[in-house]
Amino acid sequence: MSRSQPVFYILITAFFLAGCQPTRNQATEATASGEYLFCFWNLENLFDDKVDGWTDKPDKEYDAWFAENPKVLREKLNHLSEALIEMNGGRGPDILAVAECESERAAELLRDALNARLTNQADHYTHIIFRDPKGGRHIATAIITRLAVVANRTKLLGHRQRILEGHVQVNGHELVVIASHWTSRLTEKEGEERKGHGREDYADKIYGEFRAMWTRNPAVELLICGDFNDTPDGTSVKDHLHAGHDAAAVRSNREPVLLDLFADKDPERYGTHYHNRWFIFDHIAVSPGLLDDRGWTCEVDSVATVPTPPRPNDRLHRPWSFGSPKHPQGGYSDHFPVTVKLRVQ
Repeated sequence: MSRSQPVFYILITAFFLAGCQPTRNQATEATASGEYLFCFWNLENLFDDKVDGWTDKPDKEYDAWFAENPKVLREKLNHLSEALIEMNGGRGPDILAVAECESERAAELLRDALNARLTNQADHYTHIIFRDPKGGRHIATAIITRLAVVANRTKLLGHRQRILEGHVQVNGHELVVIASHWTSRLTEKEGEERKGHGREDYADKIYGEFRAMWTRNPAVELLICGDFNDTPDGTSVKDHLHAGHDAAAVRSNREPVLLDLFADKDPERYGTHYHNRWFIFDHIAVSPGLLDDRGWTCEVDSVATVPTPPRPNDRLHRPWSFGSPKHPQGGYSDHFPVTVKLRVQ
């Protein structure tokens, strides 16, 4: 069930007229020369076109659902690529980090779906950064970009955790991107926190990597993103990732701390996931090196939560899930994407 561009913009316009601030539409604007749009999106169970034979639920069901039903897979890819290409003046994000991607093949399918919508060859996505964490569910993180990458610096952090580190380069300036998907609240209730794979452990692993980078180079340009399954005021984000809302404090602190671009944001305006109420679960955090005018610079005020088209007659404009094999819903994802603009000197 594909939507055309005019329908998408009518929906967005109606959304703003209903009273929402325009923060959620900034990503549709084209970037200027020297600017790049970054996007993170939890894709909600994007599986590929091959039956891999997973035995555990729910991966077993998703594996067969997408691989054995080309129409379902095509619909999922159409919806994801349609929403992404609307960004950045119709070019899509320059750097796209995603979660819940079954395999490198699934990332390739999304890349191809995006490229099929781009008439200018120069805008095509050329690089995929992926490593299989080989732990838990088969829903890894990945990075898709049209920019140059430093492939030999790609690595996973932690043990069997969804924490991917990639390196992107423009004009000789290197941007480190850590894309992660932290333990869900439901899984932690089942004991993953006690096994050392809870949200606080994810935060500790990422902060440890940042601290090591900062010790070697306090000007390191690092962007951390992901579905943290926790809010900006959660213990894992504030006390373990050491990410807060005060940019001045991040710049001046003698210890390495991060700026969470959503730390002071209203969930009613910036919410990325809805369950009885709005939550900001999807974050973008940056190091002090991205707050100066050298190399890569983060345009902090450009951060946005980007709504995908809503389920018909949903006045709250909540994320419209694609659903599951037993309960297909025909939407996009159960999370909204988040974006921010970056500049390179």
